[in-house]
Amino acid sequence: SDWKDRRLWVTVTPIMLVTFPAAVQAIVWEHFRIGFGATLCCISLVLGEWINRYFNFWGWTYFPINIVFPAILTPGAILLDGVLILTNSYLATAVFGVT
Repeated sequence: SDWKDRRLWVTVTPIMLVTFPAAVQAIVWEHFRIGFGATLCCISLVLGEWINRYFNFWGWTYFPINIVFPAILTPGAILLDGVLILTNSYLATAVFGVT
């Protein structure tokens, strides 16, 4: 949709889709033993991305909002949380949860 997507898809998206949710998941799991840290992180990222897209693309430039849409992060985060809850292992989550 955007001209920069072809360039940034290879570098920025995998880092955002795995690293940030996994870090939040590890912190929430260690401190609270709650298994939805990655999902909470991804929902927050999607909400922030929608706010960013609305105000920057539509509010400033009147670019059509249906052309710029954030990636769907939530299914991958649910998979990451589910593997951690089922295996209770960071290693298994790192191997099987991000595929």
